[in-house]
Amino acid sequence: MPKYRQRFPELPEADNIYASVLSHADDRIGAVLDTLDRLKLTGNTLVVFTSDNGPARTAKPTPLELTYDTATGAGYGIAASKGITAGRKGYKAALFEGGIGVPFIARWPGRIAAGRVDTNSLISAVDLLPTFCAAAGVNLPASYRPDGVSQLATLEGRVYARREKPLFWKFNSPWPPSKDAPYHWAADVVENQNWKLLVNRDGSHCELYDMAADPCESNDLAKGQPDLVNQLMRELKEWQASLPAGPDSRCFSRERAKSKPN
Repeated sequence: MPKYRQRFPELPEADNIYASVLSHADDRIGAVLDTLDRLKLTGNTLVVFTSDNGPARTAKPTPLELTYDTATGAGYGIAASKGITAGRKGYKAALFEGGIGVPFIARWPGRIAAGRVDTNSLISAVDLLPTFCAAAGVNLPASYRPDGVSQLATLEGRVYARREKPLFWKFNSPWPPSKDAPYHWAADVVENQNWKLLVNRDGSHCELYDMAADPCESNDLAKGQPDLVNQLMRELKEWQASLPAGPDSRCFSRERAKSKPN
């Protein structure tokens, strides 16, 4: 929006665009929080700020151009992306921490301590549903098996327990690695407590990291930990075997069924 671009006239164009996006987001989030205050709902509302993946990047130089998206309207494409990963490998579409590590800020006055930073707990987006249900005092159906776990006690600072339920990721990543995208080769990942195993698409290569000691994944420990690698590989294969052959048709709307394939 022009008014946001005008807030940062001294910045080069790409930086100006990025600063404008952040400023716009800050205004909109502030409007939500102000509305909660005005309606006197602040103390009864859990607000979570997070993201779905790490920052987008192009493998090769891309011109900065104004484009149009049918969902979001006019805007600048990936060339305007300026997000950082704090030294972590990869970016969006990579299963290294630069691709899957995201911001996570929670606010609930009286329940979550202001200004507290937790660098020990492992929280995933799959935990949001059981966490929200726990916060609202709602029990999930007995037959429902969520992928995540409730993190309410963690958010409230009551526990700093290690996560007992592994996390898994899957992506159709190429092998061998591309010179332009060297950290986009991992196709399957399992993270159990502080250990993270990344495996390529045919299982011929894997890397192991201690995420508590090495969050930037700089020291591959796979060769020195064969038993642990085998254990995590078994967990990964069990998870892979549990995946459906395709999406459940009940996940799609009637409107999708009416649409014609491209």
